[in-house]
Amino acid sequence: MTIHLLLRPLTAALLLLFLGSGGAGIGPAAVDAQDLFTDPDPDLVPVLLVPGWGDGASDLAPARAWFLGKGWTEARVQAVGFDDPWGSNESNAREVARAVESLRGLTGSERIDVVAHSMGGLALRHYLRFEGGNERVRRAVFLGTPHRGTVAAMLAWGEGGREMVPGSDFLTRLNADNGVPEEVEALAIRTPVDLRVIPGSSAMLLGALNLEICCPTHPQLVENEETLAAVVNFLRFGPDGVPDAEGPGQRTEWRGSGLDSQTLEGWGPWRQGWADELLRRWFLPTQHLRLGPEARDGDHEPGGG
Repeated sequence: MTIHLLLRPLTAALLLLFLGSGGAGIGPAAVDAQDLFTDPDPDLVPVLLVPGWGDGASDLAPARAWFLGKGWTEARVQAVGFDDPWGSNESNAREVARAVESLRGLTGSERIDVVAHSMGGLALRHYLRFEGGNERVRRAVFLGTPHRGTVAAMLAWGEGGREMVPGSDFLTRLNADNGVPEEVEALAIRTPVDLRVIPGSSAMLLGALNLEICCPTHPQLVENEETLAAVVNFLRFGPDGVPDAEGPGQRTEWRGSGLDSQTLEGWGPWRQGWADELLRRWFLPTQHLRLGPEARDGDHEPGGG
């Protein structure tokens, strides 16, 4: 009788375990729905990923996987896909706004972080400045964004392509201030082998931290480990996470081009002789690219990895 009474609790426990696993072996423990929206680290702010010209949410899968591997939960890392990947940045900015509100509603977070690639960074900046994003976004990262346009856009199609031409009305309005609202901490990352942002200094952003990483290509910026490590460090720790970045206002000459940033600001692509200016200033006098630790004196390796 005593043995029977002792075995009853054990039998009941085994039966509950068996039934809880569907009767086919030991399964995973039940997960409270609340846990799906709770980060193991409460300091991990939700992240929205924004694609570039012609790209979609699937192109950001490597970046999303990186965040998931660093502790973010599935619900707290989302990517937006634009209705028209080649369309106007103003329309895309409104889609960013809707995606931000969706992510805020899903996670209950007051502010989120946004990482934008290429032209997606222009839509993000428009959102931050003209669509109230400065009250919704805590930190913003721009990966290879042509903040002052790119010559490559002269061959691009769609309203987005026209807006990326240096000197466009869209860029003139967008760059009429300090680059990003003061409420938002920003990091602009560039690569010296970017063949889609020409000149490379256009990927530098006034009012933001600026970091050069050698040497992913333009598309590889969303999958390069050193780049993504710097992004995660910045989102987690702010400016302290990227100590090798140039501070706001330090718009130094880009190492991969003979054109300094101030020259670009005064250049109008449609004035007489623009083709000559293109060849003479941007392609002929280019400097030697920094390709590794053998960089010239004064260079430093980017941190955050």
